[in-house]
Amino acid sequence: MAPRMSSGVSLAAAAAAAVTAPVSKAPPLPHPSPQPAKSALLHRATAAAAPAVADNDAGVPRTASTISSAAATAPIRKPQPLIVPPPMPLPANGAEKRTKFYWSNTDEPHATRRRLMLKKYPQIRALMRNEPLTVWIVIAEVAAQFALAYLFRDPVWLGDWRFWAVAYIVGGTVSASLLLAVHEVTHYLAFKSFAANKALAVFANLPIVLPFCVDFKRYHMDHHRFQGVEGVDGDLPTQLEAYLFDNPLGKLFFCAIQILFYACRPKLVTTPRAFQMPRSLKEWIFSWYAMNYAAQLVVVSAVVWYWGYTSVLYLAISVFFGGSLHPMAGHYLAEHYVTNLGQETYSYYGPLNLLAFNVGYHNEHHDFPNVPWTLLPELRKIAPEFYDMPECKSWTGMIFSFILTPGLGPYSRIKRMPAVVDAPARDASVDL
Repeated sequence: MAPRMSSGVSLAAAAAAAVTAPVSKAPPLPHPSPQPAKSALLHRATAAAAPAVADNDAGVPRTASTISSAAATAPIRKPQPLIVPPPMPLPANGAEKRTKFYWSNTDEPHATRRRLMLKKYPQIRALMRNEPLTVWIVIAEVAAQFALAYLFRDPVWLGDWRFWAVAYIVGGTVSASLLLAVHEVTHYLAFKSFAANKALAVFANLPIVLPFCVDFKRYHMDHHRFQGVEGVDGDLPTQLEAYLFDNPLGKLFFCAIQILFYACRPKLVTTPRAFQMPRSLKEWIFSWYAMNYAAQLVVVSAVVWYWGYTSVLYLAISVFFGGSLHPMAGHYLAEHYVTNLGQETYSYYGPLNLLAFNVGYHNEHHDFPNVPWTLLPELRKIAPEFYDMPECKSWTGMIFSFILTPGLGPYSRIKRMPAVVDAPARDASVDL
């Protein structure tokens, strides 16, 4: 049984009540492809007569062509994201295996939630500030990892169980925390200065071995602005991943190396929209990309030269453990995999948040990415009715549920048509 026990799909009730003719069954549709903005807007306007998250035979949202003529003449309303999804568990507690993704015909819900919350609670703006504590935690964690790397510089440690235990328990936890520190700093929440935040991200990246902090920002901004949009949001599993790893052994393997999927997938299948790459060699040389790569090359080379390759192995193994079958890695699954039908983002309020820069407050973070981690609990207190929804109770439990529950797996993600990127943004007025 999944740790998030409830889930819900919101039907456009008023429009559906006006539709008296039966819905005609359409032939299976092909895999969705980008559509012109005009057709996307037409689709969303008429989709009020269909579920907000479709689960039909083709696995794609119903369009104007799939509803009856009577439905087509019903009053046109804008489809609305689920602001506070009602509890609706997976069918038979997830016993039925999924073979397709969920598809949504609305924009991502957090922009709408943000507007409603600011209108009702304008004091939330006071929470939008930097958090200097982040800087000191990052310095301590970087120092701890390099101290342990120095301690394990002798190759003889590779045959000692204590090396592997420390790499998993301490190194994995600290490395996972540093990855989340980079996530926090990517939103410019440590310093007031953009340049200082970027420098701190490069510094936090040092024990991770490979340069990633600038690339992470490149794709993470789109994850917020275009959540669920296929080909843009790099957090979404691909069709190939879902097909190959949709069984217990496959899901076990997926979880064991999920950090590799998380790192490589955006480069292979997405096109960033919000981040501008250097346009010339000169721009690249003086860019944060170059600084990130240069810093990693210098520091990792120095570690190998003065301490030996075993120290670098300790750092690399720690990173892998922290993103593998590790309690801290449960947040990758807990944040957006559907365990409550129609709900896209889930929060976790357990003790691991103390080590994870409160990334468990994930609905809160997506609602207000410019509120620092220390103030996300305060945000929840200010607007409690907006967070009265199903949540993840355990990151570790989520890993077990993901592997063992047939109805929970790589297909358990909500996707959007790529045309959402090109269509004008729409407000959704929802009464709470």
